[in-house]
Amino acid sequence: MTVYGIKNCNTVKSALQWLDQHDVAYNFHDYKKLGISAEALKGWSKQVGWELLLNRKGLTWKQLPESVRNSIKTEADAIPLMVDKTSIIKRPLIEVKGKVLLLGFDEGAYAEKLLN
Repeated sequence: MTVYGIKNCNTVKSALQWLDQHDVAYNFHDYKKLGISAEALKGWSKQVGWELLLNRKGLTWKQLPESVRNSIKTEADAIPLMVDKTSIIKRPLIEVKGKVLLLGFDEGAYAEKLLN
């Protein structure tokens, strides 16, 4: 199981703390240090949709020029932006054997998917 995110993100910190408290083993992939490929994002997009991967509520999105925000209308528009600005990817994303298991952090969903 791999957890994708950014170490200093509060949501990621909460998720990692939950995983540690429940003795759930994971590898952590830090977007800031390791980046992410367009191929990985396209694979996730096929599973959950690019609209869910793109965090439009965060500061990175809000700081983009309005013209850039307005230009993101398709997966083909969104993927290069997410590769370039990894802080704009919703996080954490948990992948198991190539499948997106969880996106974001919700204790109930984590318990349901990871403790059973």
